[in-house]
Amino acid sequence: MATVAEMRERLRRPLAAELASGCADRVVAGGVERLLASPLAGPFPVVREALRGYAGLDGAGREEALKAALAALSGGDDVAKAPPAPTRKAVPTAAPGERLPVDAEVTRLDTGPGGARKLGSLGLRTLRDVLHAYPHRHEDRRALPDLSEVEEGQKVTVEGRVVAKSRRTPKPGMLVLDVTLETPAGGKVRANWFNQPWIERQLREGARLVLTGRVKKFGKSVQLGVEHLETVEDARESLSTGRIVGVYDSKDGISQEFLRRAAFRALQAVPLDDYLPAHWRQKYGLTDLGDALWGIHFPEDEAHLSRADARLRFDEYLFLELRVLLQGEDAVLLGKRFQATGEDIRRFETALPFELTGAQRRVLLEITDDMRSERQMARLVQGDVGSGKTAVAACALYLAVRDGYQGALMAPTEILARQHYANLVGYLSKLDVRVGLLIGAMTPKQKLEMQTRIAEGDVDVVVGTQALIQENVRFDNLGLAVVDEEHRFGVMQRRRLLAGRPDVLVMSATPIPRSLALTAYGDLELSIIDELPPGRTPVETKLIQDTHRQQAYGFVMRQIREGRQAFVVTALIEENENLELLAATQLADDLKVILPEARIDLLHGKMSAAEKEDVMDRFRAREFDALVSTTVIEVGVDVPNATVMVIENAERFGLSQLHQLRGRVGRGSAQSYCVLIAGEHSKKTRQRLKIIEGSTDGFVIAEADLKLRGPGEIRGTRQSGIPDLRLGDLASDVEIIEKARELAKHILAHDPRLEHPRLQYLKGELQNRSQSVAFREVI
Repeated sequence: MATVAEMRERLRRPLAAELASGCADRVVAGGVERLLASPLAGPFPVVREALRGYAGLDGAGREEALKAALAALSGGDDVAKAPPAPTRKAVPTAAPGERLPVDAEVTRLDTGPGGARKLGSLGLRTLRDVLHAYPHRHEDRRALPDLSEVEEGQKVTVEGRVVAKSRRTPKPGMLVLDVTLETPAGGKVRANWFNQPWIERQLREGARLVLTGRVKKFGKSVQLGVEHLETVEDARESLSTGRIVGVYDSKDGISQEFLRRAAFRALQAVPLDDYLPAHWRQKYGLTDLGDALWGIHFPEDEAHLSRADARLRFDEYLFLELRVLLQGEDAVLLGKRFQATGEDIRRFETALPFELTGAQRRVLLEITDDMRSERQMARLVQGDVGSGKTAVAACALYLAVRDGYQGALMAPTEILARQHYANLVGYLSKLDVRVGLLIGAMTPKQKLEMQTRIAEGDVDVVVGTQALIQENVRFDNLGLAVVDEEHRFGVMQRRRLLAGRPDVLVMSATPIPRSLALTAYGDLELSIIDELPPGRTPVETKLIQDTHRQQAYGFVMRQIREGRQAFVVTALIEENENLELLAATQLADDLKVILPEARIDLLHGKMSAAEKEDVMDRFRAREFDALVSTTVIEVGVDVPNATVMVIENAERFGLSQLHQLRGRVGRGSAQSYCVLIAGEHSKKTRQRLKIIEGSTDGFVIAEADLKLRGPGEIRGTRQSGIPDLRLGDLASDVEIIEKARELAKHILAHDPRLEHPRLQYLKGELQNRSQSVAFREVI
């Protein structure tokens, strides 16, 4: 562990460089305030206070704050005697026309009441985050189609006002919502939704809607089977019609119109300086950064979108190649060194109630080779649901404990943390390993007691959520950190856990094609557990149309009568907390009619963590038969008696999501089933869902998905869940990758540490991007 004096010097250097560079907040990747959130600044509260709100200060205020912080650091161990923090002005929302630094917080942006909170819920905390949250597809709404000329089966987008609506139930268990829309040209189109009662609130008369869907023609009348719905809030200044429009990832009632407005405001506020010199842009035929960012969010035409996409893809690969090259064999970071003896491995295996598979043994061998090396381990272990990743991680944790170190396992949710805790107690308690749990739901007294035990070394392995990386958690001697990366933790969260440079093991059940993983996770070695334990019966999967829902639920009822349980999951068009609750409640009410004998309960997004955990505990205890949810069931949740997973509107989920949902069943010895109910009947949808029906191998599914993905309506479906590649597609970007690699090699051949003054902006951008995904440090 570094001494306070060493930490003081490591903190002083970048702050002194920031002062010398003119206080532009570019020396430190992510800005000075991000540095202050790191463990490095933990022992220096006066410094943190002096620099609080640094990004929002003017030049003179920043200089004053830096001088006060540096004076505090030079004042010896007793930093409390340092000069007081400078008086600072409040940080208001930027005035119209005011320019803001790219790393300013979104609170400076005028996004309306609650706007910053909405953006924060999407992980967008700075203007940089907003600028680089690219649309995942684009729609051409410049000239919407003449309804008299559309063809049967054609996919179209129409805009108009609701002039009439109705609801009908042609048969039990089926609800149809009908709306008549009047377009600006005076045409009428009828739109309908099947079994989606939760959107009814958005269909009020007079509402202005933008709908995308497939055309059905009945004589001269046009009907639309809706696939995508948007409400247009402000008709006077719409960013949603009359142009090529980006469609963004969203959730929790955050509308597309709001996200477009936030991107527009950010583009207006930030000076879009370019980190690539003009001669490099000219050599590789790239537009400037400002033109690219405007073009990806608000393209003037297809050519503008194309050159924006080309530039931003190139940048993604350039920074990725720079990061990988800088972290190659010559960039060795020293970590912990473990004995990891064969005798200890055999002792662990003997204590298990089962035998490890060949794949588990192979991966364990790769891990132990890393642990014995002086180089810091940073390894990604991929494995399908149920392949036994936790048992392998438990062995690695045991080996760390045997050498006198502590281990930590961080999970994304409290439900999963408790489940990991129970599994590790089962694996390690016979071996005299003390396992502890630290989660947010514990009482303050329980937390303090566990924190004390961790600091004093009275706990060998700690399992927890984000509670593990709070400022008052101090490890006595952390040697191995295991991160369950099912959803990626924030950068600073992860770096707090990894501050002492322990070995790092990342577990993921998200199948990624090997070529993709090796490029996207350039700072991680890759291990794959590609074999399921013996006795696991593959889940039978059946794809059906929504017209056969009744038969599907008849099968569910037969399973329930046999003493089994079922999950029922559905997706929303545009997620919203209130609509989600309505959706869950109405779907559950439908099922009570269809399944009158079944006991049914709900899991929805408005529940607290404790309420969700209570529902899952009661489901495991068989207190009810079917669990209805509009949220993805917690990845890794184990309910062995659940044998049926029904997924409504399956076409709205990604293939990897569907595969992981299917993995919630098949955890016991009984045959399990997954029923995919498709609300859309197109050939493309059926082809995509047939992949899931025909394979239970997550890696086969991922490869097929990679080949199937097209360029979107105009351009750009992104690789969901792959860090660093928001736009890039390794299956088709070979030429761009080669050019980016050529430039990366050229840059590092002439300046291996990126020390030349003209490369400082590029270096800062590299550090910022690397921190957003990396497990090892970059320059």
